[in-house]
Amino acid sequence: MSDKAFQHAPDPPWIFRTYAGHSTAQKSNALYRSNLARGQTGLSVAFDLPTQTGYDPDHVLSRGEVGKVGVPISHLGDMRALFSEIPLEKMNTSMTINAPAAWLLAMYVALADEQGADRRLLQGTTQNDLIKEYLSRGTYIFPPGPSLRLIGDMIAWCYREVPKWNPMNVCSYHLQEAGATPEQELAFALATAISVLDTVRAGGQVPDEDFEIVASRISFFVNAGVRFVTELCKMRSFTKLWDEILLERYGVQDKKARRFRYGVQVNSLGLTEPQPENNVYRILIEALAVTLSKDARCRALQLPAWNEALGLPRPWDQQWSLRLQQVLAYETDLLEYEDLFAGSHVVEAKVAELSKGALEQLALIDEMGGAQNAIDYMKAQLVASNARRVRAVETGELTVVGVNRWTDSEPSPLSAGEGAIETVDPKLEAEVVARIQAWRADRDAAAVETALAGLKAAAIDGRNIMEPSIAAARAGVTTGEWAGALREVFGEYRGPTGVAVVVSTGEAEDVEAVKAQVERVSQMLGRTLTYLVGKPGLDGHSNGAEQIATRARACGMEVVYDGIRSTPEEIVRRAKESRAHVVGLSILSGSHLDLVQEVVRLMRAEGLDHVPVVAGGIIPEGDALILKQMGVARVYTPKDFKITQIMSDVVALVEATALTEA
Repeated sequence: MSDKAFQHAPDPPWIFRTYAGHSTAQKSNALYRSNLARGQTGLSVAFDLPTQTGYDPDHVLSRGEVGKVGVPISHLGDMRALFSEIPLEKMNTSMTINAPAAWLLAMYVALADEQGADRRLLQGTTQNDLIKEYLSRGTYIFPPGPSLRLIGDMIAWCYREVPKWNPMNVCSYHLQEAGATPEQELAFALATAISVLDTVRAGGQVPDEDFEIVASRISFFVNAGVRFVTELCKMRSFTKLWDEILLERYGVQDKKARRFRYGVQVNSLGLTEPQPENNVYRILIEALAVTLSKDARCRALQLPAWNEALGLPRPWDQQWSLRLQQVLAYETDLLEYEDLFAGSHVVEAKVAELSKGALEQLALIDEMGGAQNAIDYMKAQLVASNARRVRAVETGELTVVGVNRWTDSEPSPLSAGEGAIETVDPKLEAEVVARIQAWRADRDAAAVETALAGLKAAAIDGRNIMEPSIAAARAGVTTGEWAGALREVFGEYRGPTGVAVVVSTGEAEDVEAVKAQVERVSQMLGRTLTYLVGKPGLDGHSNGAEQIATRARACGMEVVYDGIRSTPEEIVRRAKESRAHVVGLSILSGSHLDLVQEVVRLMRAEGLDHVPVVAGGIIPEGDALILKQMGVARVYTPKDFKITQIMSDVVALVEATALTEA
């Protein structure tokens, strides 16, 4: 094939991954070894929410969240169990961790040292993008300044100690899930990368002559949605713009160092609960968008399972997604050809259009002083974009097969019966809590105190945080203790909600009708109907809560929404203070049974049992019945996509409750 200009011997495929981790380090290790035996070529570790937000399993905010959306890793012993029988020197590991990225990398390196591995051979990536956490996913800990400083420390340390590691993974994935247009996804991600490189350059830890090396290790993690042509062109635009930024803004001369290196997970929140078997086609189409174009092909790909909108996928479901990648890479001739779209006037025009829109947004963010100073602006833009997208689905302007068109369906044999989704043993949390308490009891307390003192001193003095973190890992410090020590130095941060201003979505008759309904019921109540929207626990996926809050305000309600990460006690206190007429709880982490039960119990204890509670999230049908038995008045899941209809339902619920009370 070498004599053909357009065809050649097959390129090596991208890294095959599945995003996995749940319940315990031991069970996740068994899953990893099983997936590797089936042909997976890299690991992508999903951590549970307490780990991601810097809490130990026995912290009050961890209640109900342990092991639900990932694996709990609280100390070096957990890290040993997670990678048991997996030689780190030979593995390519991606860790989706963000705020405590320095800590998880420190434990990973400490374990590699124990295994006798050469640090310089360690390969992988830490997702380490705090700007997008403030905007979309919510697993932040520290304010923007200290967060960027920690990222800078990691980058400066990694290029010397673990040169094959990607210490910074700019993640636009969650921006798309939060509603970003392609132009916003491009601009906001690139603005974040610029803020990181500016931080490194100003930090003085990297000599000017080595800056090009650092720039070459910045990687990206992107989303691929179902609008195939747009997504393909978005990736080509990313490639073009990143090359220009590194050359023109930072003077990076080596073309290889300017290469846009990215991994992908295709759009999980775009998967549908109704007719979930259709998600297989969506996943395939989205995978093609990031693999067909050789000049903008991903370096690693992880695909969600078809049933993620229903709950935690089983090992078989993950295997099915892996097989899709293997068929695409090995059975087709995709990897034998030069770029299929080079010279296409359609693709070139779309790339130019997306690039122009992204550059306009980038210029605006630059005028604000960079991404760190534009967080409020970007958050509001995402909420507004998502409101327009949600409205388009409601009205039918945007077709979602099986959701707002062709909704009649035969029962799916794939999702029927017991065991259709993976479940986490409800006794797990107590076991994990007992283990960490035993870990604390067995370690050298003096060594822990010395390590924590050294960690805080480095943070206060502005010294690089990595070696003190590795020393802390070896001493037996826990994730909560590491984060707690740095909270004392850096403080904490409360991200913007983006819902302070009513977003117009081109209000139609249905919204006006609900406005009239709200006015009528408010007159009956003697004051404006007040809707408290709460996010209990550590779940930071706030898109649904933001859209409910935004639409409720557009319908004329008084809305109380304080953002993410509230305890049940805080929610009940706010309900009492605001004299809420209804409390809505949004939970997507699978912790709905524990957290809703506690909110309902506390409301009864505070004499608020007359206030109806509604719940929304990824809630299996069996769990919805349990919630209603607890006293929850309504349960909404992704199939309830008509938000204005939900608003009308909630107003009717408040009216019925008030009439009953009267």
